[in-house]
Amino acid sequence: MTQINLDELSHLQAINKKLVTGYHISEQDTVMWQELDQQIDAYRALFNALGHDLQHDSRGFYYFASDESTPNMGKISRAIALTVYILIEHYANSGKDPMRALFDEVNDLELMQTLVQMNKHLFDQLEIFSGSDLRKDVYLRMVRLGLCREVENGFMLQAPIYRYIDALMEVNEETYIGEDE
Repeated sequence: MTQINLDELSHLQAINKKLVTGYHISEQDTVMWQELDQQIDAYRALFNALGHDLQHDSRGFYYFASDESTPNMGKISRAIALTVYILIEHYANSGKDPMRALFDEVNDLELMQTLVQMNKHLFDQLEIFSGSDLRKDVYLRMVRLGLCREVENGFMLQAPIYRYIDALMEVNEETYIGEDE
C-alpha cells in the first residue's frame, strides 16, 4: 500500500478538478504535468481509492479512464473523431505527412469551413453546418478536454488527440479484418 503525504501533492485540487471534467493533462500544462509525473504513485493510489483510474500515456499525457458514456458524450466523441479523421484525410490529400501536419498546422476558421464544405453530408448528421459551428461545437470542446489549445489564429492539436487516432486505427483495422473474412 502506497503511503500518501497530501502535503507533497501541492496541486491536488487543480489536478483533480481538471481530470474529473474529462480534461487530459499534457506537457503543455507544465506545473500539473510535472507534479503528476513526479508523484505518479501517490496520485494513482489516491485517485484509485476515490474510484478513478488514472492513466498515463507514454506520449505525454494523463487522464481518467472511463467506462461511462452518456448519449451527449457519444455525440461529442463522434464529432471529435470525425474531425480528426477528416483532418488526416485532408492533409494526406494535400500531399502533406498527415501525422506531422496534424500537430504542426494551425486549424483556423478557413480550414474549418473547408472541412465542413467538403464533408457536408457527414457534418450535417452532427448538426455542424459551418466552420463557425465546427469551431464552437468541436474545437472549443477539445480545448476544454485538453485535446487542443487555442492559439492566435486558431487551434493546435495536442498529444491527447492520439486517443482518437488510436480508436480510428482500431476501427479501421477491424473493418479491414472483417473484409478479409
